[in-house]
Amino acid sequence: MLASLARFSRWFSVIGLLAASAAGAKDTLVIGVENLYYLPLSTYEKGAYRGFARDLFDAFAQDRGYAVEYRALPVPRLYASFFSGELDFKFPDNPAWKPAQRAGRKIHYSDPVATFVDGSCTLPERKLGHPDQIQRLGTLGGFTPEAWLQRIQTGQPRLSENTHLEALVRQGLAGRVDAAYASVAAINYQLDRVLKRPGALVFNPALPFNRDHYYLSTLKRPDVLKEFNDWLRKHRQRVAALKQQHGVEKGVERGIEKDAARK
Repeated sequence: MLASLARFSRWFSVIGLLAASAAGAKDTLVIGVENLYYLPLSTYEKGAYRGFARDLFDAFAQDRGYAVEYRALPVPRLYASFFSGELDFKFPDNPAWKPAQRAGRKIHYSDPVATFVDGSCTLPERKLGHPDQIQRLGTLGGFTPEAWLQRIQTGQPRLSENTHLEALVRQGLAGRVDAAYASVAAINYQLDRVLKRPGALVFNPALPFNRDHYYLSTLKRPDVLKEFNDWLRKHRQRVAALKQQHGVEKGVERGIEKDAARK
């Protein structure tokens, strides 16, 4: 009889622990991210996602009691998985990207997470003040230089595509292209932290560029997105410190000034 009571007691304790564990379990948010190197915004290397985006979403999740699964996918598959409902969120995202695929879908977007400028970086000693002076434009493979698209379709400038940011920046430094076009913050990251040549290429706002924002998007969890927006507003200084730490908006100031001037 005592043995039976002991077994019952142990069984009851296990059930209690499982119930307590379930009650304290966190809601896991599945964020689809890009399986590529694009620091300081983010990178996925050796099975690990890191960069500004990782630190930002980890901070939000910790504060609000969520667990996060970062599901890194090639960009085409990331879009397909997001639109098919396999993911809770997509980052980075922007309403202007792939508009045909967004048509008819109720996609919710966060407040701006970070400002970016996709622009042309040139050697500072070259006084390039007009797009006609650019004969050869360096870009990343698979990356559409939207600001240059109309000119590219006429045949000038010619494109030189690279598979890696470092290769693109080295091409610009060697003068093999007249301008390197990508995220200005990403180019500055390569110059400052990888190649140790800060300022060797500079953003040239006299050439075509695009200024916009990165957003977190969702089809499935607008409730959490509302929480995230609230968190961003309440932690502006903390978010600004993360941006400064990673340099995720470095160089965008000139784009903001030029944008204001042309409006």
